[in-house]
Amino acid sequence: MRVRFVTADVFTDRIFGGNQLAVLPDARDVLPEQMPAIAREFNYSETVFVLPPEDPNHTRRLRIFTPGSELPFAGHPTIGTAHVLAAIGEISLTGDETCIVFEEGVGPVPVTIRAAGGKPDFCQLSTAVLPEFGPEAPPLDAVAEMLSLEVADLSLQPPPAPVSCGVPFLFVTLKDRGAVGRARLRLDVWEKVLRGGWAEAVYVFAFDAEGPDAQIRARMFAPAMGIEEDPATGGAVAALAGHLAAHDGRPAGTLRRVIEQGIEMGRPSLLQAEADRAAGATVAIRVGGRSVLVCEGTMEVPD
Repeated sequence: MRVRFVTADVFTDRIFGGNQLAVLPDARDVLPEQMPAIAREFNYSETVFVLPPEDPNHTRRLRIFTPGSELPFAGHPTIGTAHVLAAIGEISLTGDETCIVFEEGVGPVPVTIRAAGGKPDFCQLSTAVLPEFGPEAPPLDAVAEMLSLEVADLSLQPPPAPVSCGVPFLFVTLKDRGAVGRARLRLDVWEKVLRGGWAEAVYVFAFDAEGPDAQIRARMFAPAMGIEEDPATGGAVAALAGHLAAHDGRPAGTLRRVIEQGIEMGRPSLLQAEADRAAGATVAIRVGGRSVLVCEGTMEVPD
């Protein structure tokens, strides 16, 4: 059988930037055991299989696969799939803002689609779960060695910490974007330090963005997911927003950050993150960005 697919670049406003995404807008005829092989065939960071919702009040159900595993939640597939389905007419836009709900492994994920000229322009998700903080991070010298850096390249503001909004990441603050650019994940050390732990993926960042519209420069490494490096990681940025909010000190208000990622890969990306604080606690996390369609076609899938 032949199955339709659409690809998009996510967290960018121009083609060949951002993070590549493959979306199968109607995956009802695809067998679950075929999904990992299809994801490996595309070999993008994620491939999304769109299915009818289990709850008729929701919009669609999404299954999200990396080349190495299935994820219960991911930001760039959620944002990109909302854009794709609206752009190809699978989701009807109801005005300047259209609110939908995707069913994912973490639960219902609300998404707001903002339109310009009757076409999707910007999508923003609200996380289904609030930030969860994992066990203590590895020692600084082990983290630095894993990243091929010196301990002096690391910052303690805030200190390294594992955090999750559905998928766990170890967040490591670096002194500047030069250190971010020099980071190289040593798999031999990663195997000893993080493999099999609560958070296996690593997200390094510095408060030293290059672009005028961003405040943070970042990179993400996830070998356990089959991702050597990711150009834009919405799920990580959601957890990062919670991580930064917990160390901000302000008991209430909305904390906003714009993160640039993928620069070192030649796929510049911009991700917008918001964390709402009330009574000293984080009560909501949102991540948004723009997307562009790239191509569409059909794939031959064995019956």
